[in-house]
Amino acid sequence: MVGNTSLRSTKEMVAERLSGWEPLNLVFKQAFSHTLDTTVRSLEDGTTFVITGDIPAMWLRDSAAQVRPYVTFAADDPELARLIKGVIKRQFLFLLIDPYANAFNSAPDNQGHREDQTMQSPWIWERKFELDSLCYPVQLCVDYIGATEDFSVLDETVHMGFARIIQVMRTEQKHDKESRYSFVRHAESTTDTLPFGTGTRTNFTGMVWSGFRPSDDACQFGYLIPSNMFAVVILRHMAKILRSVFSDFHLASEAEMLANEIDFGIQVYGMVDHSRYGRIYAYETDGYGNYNLMDDANVPSLLSIPYIGYRDESDPVYMNTRRFVLSEDNPYYYSGKYAKGVGSPHTPEGYVWPIALIMQGLTSSDQEERESLLRMLVSTTAGTNMMHESFDASRPENYTRPWFSWANSLFCQFVLNYIGNMGN
Repeated sequence: MVGNTSLRSTKEMVAERLSGWEPLNLVFKQAFSHTLDTTVRSLEDGTTFVITGDIPAMWLRDSAAQVRPYVTFAADDPELARLIKGVIKRQFLFLLIDPYANAFNSAPDNQGHREDQTMQSPWIWERKFELDSLCYPVQLCVDYIGATEDFSVLDETVHMGFARIIQVMRTEQKHDKESRYSFVRHAESTTDTLPFGTGTRTNFTGMVWSGFRPSDDACQFGYLIPSNMFAVVILRHMAKILRSVFSDFHLASEAEMLANEIDFGIQVYGMVDHSRYGRIYAYETDGYGNYNLMDDANVPSLLSIPYIGYRDESDPVYMNTRRFVLSEDNPYYYSGKYAKGVGSPHTPEGYVWPIALIMQGLTSSDQEERESLLRMLVSTTAGTNMMHESFDASRPENYTRPWFSWANSLFCQFVLNYIGNMGN
């Protein structure tokens, strides 16, 4: 296993701190090793390919999220640092191949959704444009540099990747007028394709259009608020790197200006006054006054606002939004005999996602709430000792995907976060 020494010592530390809580220890021990043991493959060019789990493709979002909990150990583990650096390099190579694709093949072998009506490439597994896919590689890059101070990862490929990200975001600010992106899939589910091939009409707001959510489901309205929040954070990271490392002051100013325009759009068009919760963030809007009030389990989500770094957990609008998200007024919040939490239209009604339960814990300052969520997570694995994609809140033996690498990694991050707050 990659990172034997540092990760073994972490397992031992967790076992010691959680002595007497054997079920949690057991799930952590299995999940902590699983991503690196089963989903990571080094390629001959020095890059790293990360499959999402039971699908042999690399999602830009998932691959970043899968390895993110291990970044903190990279400074003391050269092999782990090499692996994560390889993930970043592979992600930016993919971004330069096609910044509109969400998932890629390890080689140009034409695997994946070949019948989709969109601009195809043998490298692409799926070409659903998801704004967050442009953000996650940058976040992983920032995390890696912060942990290792290894600035060599910031090569010209990354520099060109930054420029491509900004270019695409600029184009998709005016999607209806300037974008050439379209996507049609002939499928039973309408969430797998875009209405009219290009999505429903949007008004200019300063925000960036997204065809699909982090769940890979089509957006109801084109401005996905959580993903635009993530874009604001990422663009500001990019501006600092462009200025301090690449000395590209023009592109840095462009990134800052774009971040400010998106942020303005969120504040003007992305909030509504709710009769029960006060001022809250909407999940989606079209800029014409139509809003989708909900939250989805996949990250970025409204629940994850502090996690992605857009606002602090004590921000009043976030607190109002959080109360809405964790209530039955959110149409995808489910309660059952064994669990209650946020689900998704991507999975059956009544199914709760471990990712959402974990995110609820990571954005909470209440240690009792965190402990309760950990107990809920550990007791609903249906004997697999692994995180699923989702499970029936009343019958946890019914679940989607036997194991889900992103959820396993995020669970480990939650456990380490919980331990770090023990006694506080």
